Amino acid sequence: MIRGELGHDAKVTSLDAVAKLPTATIEDCVDLSKWETIDTRTNKVLSLPTNQPRRRAAGSRRRRRRSGRTAGW
Repeated sequence: MIRGELGHDAKVTSLDAVAKLPTATIEDCVDLSKWETIDTRTNKVLSLPTNQPRRRAAGSRRRRRRSGRTAGW
């Protein structure tokens, strides 16, 4: 089980709104420093591997899709 907060700091780093399929690129800093993994049998906090970063960069590229009369990302 996991408890705590997952931190995010997402920003749109590029946007092409006039393309046939509008595209946005999003960069995020995912912060796991306030997350705890809990052993469900003992209810004790488990240590994360020491080589696992607590913060990491994540990215995503999204294209707008069109479906009938509605549109979404």
